[in-house]
Amino acid sequence: MTNSVSELADADVIFVIGSNTTTSHPLVATQLFRAKAKGAKIIVADPRRIQLVHQADIYVSQRLGTDVALINGMMHVILEQGWHNQAFIEERTEGFEAFRQVVEQYTPERTAEITGVPADDLRTMAEWYAKAKAGSIVYCMGITQHTSGVDNVKSLANLAMLTGHIGRESTGVNPLRGQNNVQGACDMGGLPNVYPGYQPVTNDDMVSKFSQAWETQLTGGLGRTIPDMLHGLTDGSVKALYIVGENPVMSDPDMHHVVEAFKKAELLVVQDIFLTETAEMADVVLPGTTYAEKDGTFTNTERRVQRIRTAVPPVGDSRPDWRIIMDLSNRYGFPMAYESPADIMEEIAKVTPQYAGISYDRLEGEGLCWPCPSKEHPGTRFLHKDRFAKGLGTFHAIEYRDPDEVVDGEYPLWMTTGRAHVHYHTGSMTRRSPTLHAQMPEGYAELHPREALNLGLDQGATVRLSTRRGSITAKAMITDRVQEGMIFVPFHFIESCANILTNPAHDPIVKIPEYKVCAVKVEKVA
Repeated sequence: MTNSVSELADADVIFVIGSNTTTSHPLVATQLFRAKAKGAKIIVADPRRIQLVHQADIYVSQRLGTDVALINGMMHVILEQGWHNQAFIEERTEGFEAFRQVVEQYTPERTAEITGVPADDLRTMAEWYAKAKAGSIVYCMGITQHTSGVDNVKSLANLAMLTGHIGRESTGVNPLRGQNNVQGACDMGGLPNVYPGYQPVTNDDMVSKFSQAWETQLTGGLGRTIPDMLHGLTDGSVKALYIVGENPVMSDPDMHHVVEAFKKAELLVVQDIFLTETAEMADVVLPGTTYAEKDGTFTNTERRVQRIRTAVPPVGDSRPDWRIIMDLSNRYGFPMAYESPADIMEEIAKVTPQYAGISYDRLEGEGLCWPCPSKEHPGTRFLHKDRFAKGLGTFHAIEYRDPDEVVDGEYPLWMTTGRAHVHYHTGSMTRRSPTLHAQMPEGYAELHPREALNLGLDQGATVRLSTRRGSITAKAMITDRVQEGMIFVPFHFIESCANILTNPAHDPIVKIPEYKVCAVKVEKVA
């Protein structure tokens, strides 16, 4: 997030797009409720009528995969009406004219044809956001999990720069991370193209820096993304896979392809806290510890580094992840001799500029938000106050393009996936809770009442959903939360695994799969 979670409460307009905030990030949602109580306007754009809609001052239901067109349409109105921040554009950005030429093509009427959002609603959204004193954007995986995921995010950045709603309190572009330490994992180099602190592996100076710090010669080559790893297992160029805290058999698209790829691995190692569907396929399972059994830090969605402490001793033979990884490294010939997570944090501070001023003795209480470049620095509540990290912020001229897969005569309905309020991710923890299981024991498929009528379905009837990847059965949930012509399936349930159906096509830059859009057919099961 460019800004802190608590700042949302003081925004006067909040644009929520692609985020089922109350379900996936309920603590963040409380800040939206506080803002609403103070008089803020809430704009919600989501193909599905999520719970947050009840708090919204305006709600629009765009067609799946049309976010670029929707945002371009808002920016067209802002430019047409002169609501843009010309001073901010001139002083702090570049690439504006090429961007303007593209956005000028997205009239409210054309945008309405693409997105299904009425032109008058588009104008209202644009006016409220542009004229806000402090306008904030909140988004999540409904924006990123598309073949146009990078374009979607860049479009939101365009919108913030166009109006000057960035670099100030209670503004910004604020992605909500999907799990508790996703931000920390990325910060520490858990990406194929960067070292810790987002320092490029293709930069010779960075290669030398980390070779010296780690006392070994690094190659500097790009690593593989997850789709590339799976492809490598399939073609034989990848022989072994080591998976830590992930359940890709359920969480990756096109489950059958994932399973077949894993079967070809000469060695599959899984390190986790439960015997997940992925761990069941492993040659070796290494038992890690839960958050309550370990010491260390998590970095949350607002870049806040927080201490965690061991509350209960590890169960059985389980051990903290860092100890397992250190022992493996030593056995493979790369020596590590950390005595504690504090030692690791000390090394992090030495090689990661954003963490340079962070140490365990400074993390008592609420923790620190990076960047924190020195021991005297108080941490950073919001980014880009006076300048962008790269200097000038770049406008990107982005055209709308269709999702990879569109409906046709054989697969006439749109399908999207997401979370339910009871369960989390692949259910490896929540589905082992008797209380949560009792609340939602099985999967379902949401259908619009007209679709149910066309198919002759009653509430709770069993339906078969099929895509070009495979088929599942699930109970029908008939509801107007979804648009006519659209199906929603939660991805928590192995018995009706949504990712048997989803499309593995991915964004060309970051390789994130298109979980949020595919074409499906639905049949009544006798």
